[in-house]
Amino acid sequence: MTKHLSAAALAAALLLPAVAAAQAPGAILIVDTDRILTECTACRAATTQLQAQAQQRDQRAQTLAATLQTQQQTLQTAVNAAPNHQPDAALQARIAAFEQQRNSAAQELQGTDERLRSTQQNVQRQIYARLGPIISGVQRQRNASIVLAKNATLASADPIEVTNDVLTQLNAQLPSVSVTPLPAQNGAAAPAPAPAATGRRNSGGR
Repeated sequence: MTKHLSAAALAAALLLPAVAAAQAPGAILIVDTDRILTECTACRAATTQLQAQAQQRDQRAQTLAATLQTQQQTLQTAVNAAPNHQPDAALQARIAAFEQQRNSAAQELQGTDERLRSTQQNVQRQIYARLGPIISGVQRQRNASIVLAKNATLASADPIEVTNDVLTQLNAQLPSVSVTPLPAQNGAAAPAPAPAATGRRNSGGR
């Protein structure tokens, strides 16, 4: 899928602020978020399922459009054949039924689109929730002062790429995700949480 799992959103969430390192000089770590979203086991499986759901939606839309087009042509022919092109009561009832059917089709597709968006958000939420602690753990292990998303980094001095470490841990901890809409909540659905990570701060000699 073309960025069903939004790489731009993930890159922005992982772009951490520069902070003073407790041990200078602290390492600069780079994580290739595009690669993670493309290659992680759960991401691949979720992408396949999301593509299948999107394809089903498109096929349904084509079926509905073809049916409505046929009915519309039939009704137009009937209207053209009516005296002075004025439909009688029976034909007006058919036209009203057609309009209702067209509205129902639009509502159906809108509902499908909303479920797809909710499903994508739920997939992202699950990945972000696990990815944040993994990145924080790698940061601590490497005694790093900052972690940057590779696809959001223009330049950095002597960075250490840890994408393989992050990807390996993510695959081990999150082999799959639920490809379903977000759980129903009271009010608006909460946005997908961003991966949490903290830089090291110099806290007065601690």
